[in-house]
Amino acid sequence: MKRFNLSNVIRVVLITMAMVAFNSAVQASNSRGLPDFTGLVEKYAPAVVNISTIQKAQPKSKRSMNRQQMPDFPEDSPFGEWFKRFFDEDGQGGGGGPEGFNGHGKKPQSLGSGFVISADGYILTNNHVIEDADKIIVRLSDRRELEAELVGRDERSDLALLRVKADHLPVVKIGNSSKLKPGEWVLAIGSPFGFDYSVTAGIVSAKGRSLPRENYVPFIQTDVAINPGNSGGPLFNLDGEVIGINSQIYSRTGGYMGVSFAIPIDIVMNVVDQLKEDGLVTRGWLGVLIQDVTRDLAESFNMEKPQGALVARVLPDSPAEDAGFQVGDIVTQFNHHEIIHSSDLPPMVGITPINKSIPVEIIRKGKLTEIKVKIGELPKEDDVRASSSTSPAEPETTTSNRMGVTVVNIPEEQRKRFGINGEGGVVVQQIKAGPASDAGIRRGDILLMINNIDIKDADHFKEVMKKQSGDKSVPVLVHRRGSPIFLAMRLPKD
Repeated sequence: MKRFNLSNVIRVVLITMAMVAFNSAVQASNSRGLPDFTGLVEKYAPAVVNISTIQKAQPKSKRSMNRQQMPDFPEDSPFGEWFKRFFDEDGQGGGGGPEGFNGHGKKPQSLGSGFVISADGYILTNNHVIEDADKIIVRLSDRRELEAELVGRDERSDLALLRVKADHLPVVKIGNSSKLKPGEWVLAIGSPFGFDYSVTAGIVSAKGRSLPRENYVPFIQTDVAINPGNSGGPLFNLDGEVIGINSQIYSRTGGYMGVSFAIPIDIVMNVVDQLKEDGLVTRGWLGVLIQDVTRDLAESFNMEKPQGALVARVLPDSPAEDAGFQVGDIVTQFNHHEIIHSSDLPPMVGITPINKSIPVEIIRKGKLTEIKVKIGELPKEDDVRASSSTSPAEPETTTSNRMGVTVVNIPEEQRKRFGINGEGGVVVQQIKAGPASDAGIRRGDILLMINNIDIKDADHFKEVMKKQSGDKSVPVLVHRRGSPIFLAMRLPKD
């Protein structure tokens, strides 16, 4: 007779229980972490369209002149490849640029995607998708091809509103991008490389991204695979709501690299309402040049932590000037909304109604205060940077000090060339190793303010520097190549 081994039975039972528990955990994890997008795609993919354009043939040199110029970034900077306008060697297009100009201007070129927002034919896409088009062709999910009317477009937000003559079209559901959170699953439908109705998924990587030359759009960053042809297509959340328009990618090669950007739908619908009503978009304007508050600058302004938008220049005849803004003010709240980064401010101002009075909380010389500003309309040409030269003036008065610089007064004719208002400021003629060099001050910079004190001339500069205590950071306002910037400079102990 065989002996009954209780220990073996217990071991088998325990192993069986562990396996059941493990399988249950895997199934639960899969059900939570891998959503099923099939229902969403079936319901809303028919509302996504492919957009092509027909353009008149132009000489290549002329087309090249019409292109936007890339910013002048250092050779090793990742920004050197920001959003090349894809496929033709001149760099036309955007996150979904054209497949190349055929030279005849007759064959439609597949440029990007769009989506239907109303059953009576309104369609949204990116402005760069239809830019310079003589004819816009929209291909619907049922393979109909319709010529679209351009209702209006907005270059600053890269949005365009089209309309086709059709009824009872399938439409998307508009969501609320302000409720979006990093880590959420999102899905894109579009026509990358001309492959219609391609579906890709990923998560929200970040919100409120500020990109070069894009001041008025707080982009949604995702890791959704976006390629040429996806531009203008919808970005969905798990509820099937459109929360953004896929617009741009970061790429060194022109292809997908895991960093994609979408315009938040809240911004989009504000633009849509204005385009429908007026055919153009107006934005609020404050009239200041701002920069981020770094850790060193926060210390120099006696702030507990770096936050807010530091005012480096107040533009003449602007709402900010009328309200009494001053250089060195730090905006911490706008209309009761907290400003963490300087990039938070422009979109808030942009969506504010014109002529509306808004409370703005600022830190001025270490004290928290509130001022009211009546928002103006953003000028069509808002490039307020005056052209300037950084060649130093012939010295009228020079002085060297513990900053490690030699400065000279500014002759009036050069002041005009520098774009400097008023009578103050000095030019850095020479610089050596020391606090100024460490802070990033360069030869040819114009020093306008040190530790919230306006510099009148070279003699006054010398007096101001004598009164500065050592071993602490002080803010220095510098005018460089037509643009003001604050730098934090730490002086040595006396």
